[in-house]
Amino acid sequence: VQLVESGGGLVQAGGSLRLSCAASGFTFGSSDMTWVRQAPGKGPEWVSYINSGGGATAYADSVKGRFTISRDNAKNTLFLQMDSLKPEDTAVYYCNYKNIMQKDYWGKGTLVTVSS
Repeated sequence: VQLVESGGGLVQAGGSLRLSCAASGFTFGSSDMTWVRQAPGKGPEWVSYINSGGGATAYADSVKGRFTISRDNAKNTLFLQMDSLKPEDTAVYYCNYKNIMQKDYWGKGTLVTVSS
């Protein structure tokens, strides 16, 4: 299993970024996926969920209405569109896959820095 996040960077408050997660080594199109973030000095925070078909999504209250999760199963890629970014969104963002045995897989993450 390999998960590779990209798309992070430095952006001003109010700006937007689109994160991607390229997945391989498992049946992506049959797998639910999540985004998790970890801010400096803090624990992991669940951000968003999408089911295997893309028809069901969920968001943390802290990002609801600003972030949109999506996926392209033909390209084995997960996305997170982040709009109206705030300084408190600064974190390393990880995509996560949990297999049928409940084993977690993580990428190396992509850093998002939002300046005020």
